[in-house]
Amino acid sequence: MHITVNPDLKAYIDPLTPDEYDALERSILSEGCRDALVLWGDVLVDGHNRHGICQKHGVPFQTVQNTHFRSMEDVHLWMIDQHLGRRSVSDFQRGVLALRKREILAGRRSRFLASTPSPDDLPPDEVMPTPAPDAPVAPPARPLHSREDIAKAARLSSSQVVQIEKIQKQAAPELVQALKAGAISLNAAAAVASLPADEQVAAALAGKDELKLAAKRARDARRKPPEASDDTPATSPSDELATLRVKVAELTADNAALRDEVAALRSQLEAQSA
Repeated sequence: MHITVNPDLKAYIDPLTPDEYDALERSILSEGCRDALVLWGDVLVDGHNRHGICQKHGVPFQTVQNTHFRSMEDVHLWMIDQHLGRRSVSDFQRGVLALRKREILAGRRSRFLASTPSPDDLPPDEVMPTPAPDAPVAPPARPLHSREDIAKAARLSSSQVVQIEKIQKQAAPELVQALKAGAISLNAAAAVASLPADEQVAAALAGKDELKLAAKRARDARRKPPEASDDTPATSPSDELATLRVKVAELTADNAALRDEVAALRSQLEAQSA
């Protein structure tokens, strides 16, 4: 059958690393394509790498239709949920996917509420009609509103979600690429993201050691109080208190993230020694 590869769908999830792709190719060549490709009509939804490898080497494969999709948003949500459950997906990738899911669900809920008339808007004797059996179902009552909801969906801590949001907003593309490649930790990347863009790029291009130094500079700069000058206007006690509270919140998030990182490293060491 004819299979359509949608470039946007293919790029919706981060691609495999070269090592992961090579391992998948070796597996398919030795064992065949064990998992069926998921289609929506003739559009390929899941299995882009497997499809490309099978086409390249003439390996047969199976397909299965997902009949529950009603829109491209349904496809995106399904793809996100599939990848959130995979162990090979990094913390950063899971956080990004969970944030995407929040945006989709929030937009869907807003449209649903906007299209549903309020009882106060109806004439006195008019009753809201009962939805038809095939009518779109209301979105979940509790989309991913809070960072705690996002963290739970992505199996992360709330502090890690804060760091991912910061990286998405402030990080240079080169820094994001270094994070995806494993050259820098999530916690350190969030710190480096606070530096000017040119410093981020220079550190990312220089490699792991320079990224570590850049993260240290960023943390030191955040903890060091600004030097007062004669031209600096005097601040009131309330302003100083607010500044201190912000610093305490930032340091608390840093400490929580470091504890999470240490716990993850311990778990990896225990798994390797088991």
